[in-house]
Amino acid sequence: MRIADSMLVRLADQFGIALGAAAMVITVFGFAYGLSQLLFGPLGDRYGKYLVIAWGCVACALTTLLCAIAPDFQSLLAARVLAGISCASLIPLSMAWIGDVVAYEDRQTVLARFLIGQILGMSSGIMLGGVSADYLNWRFPFFLIAATFLFTGLTLVRMNGRLPAQAKQLHRVGGPAAARVLSEFRRVLEVGWARKVLGTVLVEGALVYGGLSFVPTHLHTLHGISLAGSGSLVMLFGFGGFLFAVRSRQMVKQLGEVGLVRRGAMLMSAAMLVIAYSPVWWTAIAACFAFGLGFYMMHNTLQINATQMAPERRGAAVASFASCFFLGQSAGVAVGASLLSTVGSAHLLAVAGLGVALIGERFARLRAARVA
Repeated sequence: MRIADSMLVRLADQFGIALGAAAMVITVFGFAYGLSQLLFGPLGDRYGKYLVIAWGCVACALTTLLCAIAPDFQSLLAARVLAGISCASLIPLSMAWIGDVVAYEDRQTVLARFLIGQILGMSSGIMLGGVSADYLNWRFPFFLIAATFLFTGLTLVRMNGRLPAQAKQLHRVGGPAAARVLSEFRRVLEVGWARKVLGTVLVEGALVYGGLSFVPTHLHTLHGISLAGSGSLVMLFGFGGFLFAVRSRQMVKQLGEVGLVRRGAMLMSAAMLVIAYSPVWWTAIAACFAFGLGFYMMHNTLQINATQMAPERRGAAVASFASCFFLGQSAGVAVGASLLSTVGSAHLLAVAGLGVALIGERFARLRAARVA
């Protein structure tokens, strides 16, 4: 998901294209990922979330391999589209499966632990992309990821056979497949609270990743840090999230959902402003860490609401949530790439940071009103 963030400068040089054009490897992945949620959510409800996740990993091995062997930039973009489609079967369905088997009062803590895997993946992806761009070949991490997907997928296929019936919770609906899919998502959107959650995560995705995706480029071009170094700094985003994951139970008790959203948004906003305008690079160390902590405080709270906004069709609901999040990411990165050469990376990061503060405050008020 984040392997290309630190590669943009190298990909632009490799293929002789502009930096904004190179950012399309992020945009097309996120767009395909987001739209494909509309397919995998209902499939998970019908055939079993765990089984769909397992075979999705096998498909991811193939599509990631296509990225690794792409002969030109257009082929790489096409392979990234296919990778986005196949990867759409993993994280949201995993969240929905947790929602099926874990009681609501324990779910936020379990989802926070689940986030550790996502955090390690995203943060190491940014670092691995930077190291490969500087010292290895940009194709290397795709080969590595493909092998990992294949091993994981085959392991999960075997594990699926051991699951008890209550952990599969199939939701079988008759009628044509296309009509079923549209019906499932229409019923999710009929819920007023679901529309508010989905709208919030759409804007959150656009603002967070419309800024975060360009942090390695900003640090590289403004402060002269190597791509490996800037990727390593952004990796601290993951350590901030890791802190939330291990302290989530205490933070949830102390702050509640409203406090987590409000303070998380303010942390992200302050961190992005520091990265944008600090005259020295080393302030990004604390800022990236704080941004990661703030993001997971807010986003984990949105996730817990997503698992409960339509419990009777949780697969479709969480898929809608992920779809909005990644479509927002794609839009944010696309807009950021188009503005990068005109407004500059610093102002781009600042606008993203201020926007996050506003959307976080709005959702905090909506959640407080709902609780009341």
